Amino acid sequence: MATLNVGNLGEYLREQRRTAQLSLRQLADAAGVSNPYLSQIERGLRKPSAEVLQQVAKALRISAETLYVRAGILDAERDRDEVETRAVILADPTLTERQKQVLLQIYESFRKENGFEIADGGEDGGSSGSSSSGVADVGDGGDGGDSAAPHGTAG
Repeated sequence: MATLNVGNLGEYLREQRRTAQLSLRQLADAAGVSNPYLSQIERGLRKPSAEVLQQVAKALRISAETLYVRAGILDAERDRDEVETRAVILADPTLTERQKQVLLQIYESFRKENGFEIADGGEDGGSSGSSSSGVADVGDGGDGGDSAAPHGTAG
């Protein structure tokens, strides 16, 4: 699955370049690479280094990580990092279950916003069961429940 995504990378770069309204020559100059080399990348004939991708990303004002994933550079590492990050959050004893679920939802939304899908969607029980039962348990023993004031003290 994570073989060479060079063609996919080239198509994506061409699309981003056109969205930015840059010619091939303008992007090549801004990224500090040759015009023919950039053309070969866009046509899927060359696989650029991480350094070249970083320069191109900077010139396009997009995330270098997005290009790394498209090029197949970050695939395995990113999946492992995502699973480890989720595990650390879930194992933190200083957070309530609801706080862990909210933090994971925020983390996942940032990853999606940056063009990365969640590897597994959740480990075993994931974040799908976090809506009602976790919320009811939060006020029980939590220090932050005072502001809700469920006793009717509406000053």
